[in-house]
Amino acid sequence: MSDHQPNDWAMYDDGSAPESDIDEKDARLGIDTGQLRGKLTADAPLAKLVWFKAGGNADYLFEPADCDDLVQLMTMLNGSVPVMALGLGSNLIVRDGGVPGVVVRLGKPFSYVEPEGERGIDALTLCCGAGTPGILVASVARDHGIAGLEFLRGIPGTVGGFVRMNGGAYGREVADILVDCDVVMSDGNLARFPVEDLRYSYRHSALPDNAIVVSARFRGRRGDPRRIGEEMDRIADARENSQPLRTKTGGSTFKNPEGHKAWELVDRAGCRGMRLGDAQVSEKHTNFLINTGEASSSDIEGLGEEVRARVYKETGIELSWEIQRVGRP
Repeated sequence: MSDHQPNDWAMYDDGSAPESDIDEKDARLGIDTGQLRGKLTADAPLAKLVWFKAGGNADYLFEPADCDDLVQLMTMLNGSVPVMALGLGSNLIVRDGGVPGVVVRLGKPFSYVEPEGERGIDALTLCCGAGTPGILVASVARDHGIAGLEFLRGIPGTVGGFVRMNGGAYGREVADILVDCDVVMSDGNLARFPVEDLRYSYRHSALPDNAIVVSARFRGRRGDPRRIGEEMDRIADARENSQPLRTKTGGSTFKNPEGHKAWELVDRAGCRGMRLGDAQVSEKHTNFLINTGEASSSDIEGLGEEVRARVYKETGIELSWEIQRVGRP
């Protein structure tokens, strides 16, 4: 990609990425894994990597050493198998049968925030790696007097995930602040998408399924760091008081239908506290499902489907999943 400015991806690589534990010639993937510098693991458990702490294994889990390493993998695969990105593992149900193809976990090399003002470009713009948690983006913005990104404090995920789904909270969404994003396509091409090309709508973008966001630029407005910090604290307090933060959960389960709040519809249908095995509708916030013990992903998803059915029967409104559900049943 001719206009891509990678800002020296290697400087974020601490050099500790382990070698692949797959034979250099892998028959199932059909690639020479010896050309990869990151860690490639076959039949990799994913439950420990997702917030629900449930689900099956990935056929392969790849932890790239840097962006160039990811480009190498995608170029060799050239769309031959499914590929999906994994950040913090929030907003995700990994089904019990596991995930086909390759799950790409964007770790430390993709977790950074660079204020462009420090390079004399734009004092109100931050360049962020796709593995960066929202709270870190918001905190760096505060420290540099950049307002408008405070809501990222309330999104339990990483840049790649909330850029893909137009994540939002507290009246704001990514579409309000995104300048552009860099994406590795399924054929290994590194492309830059300006925000208008993503055709954002509520919790949706036009990004292809097998494409992986590797970085994004966000632009805010000039603000007072003290007031920005106060707004971040308000958001943190609101989450603490209203959401089951210290549980095994996936975050907001259903999208808000136009003109309605999902949690109110769930409550009206009598689903508060409803259980299926160890899966439960949260008593604290009814748009959260929680794993109270050893729930399977089937239990969690099945409970969500029962909630949807009861809400539709009670209100005539069909709830849509906000949590991404991936893999084989």
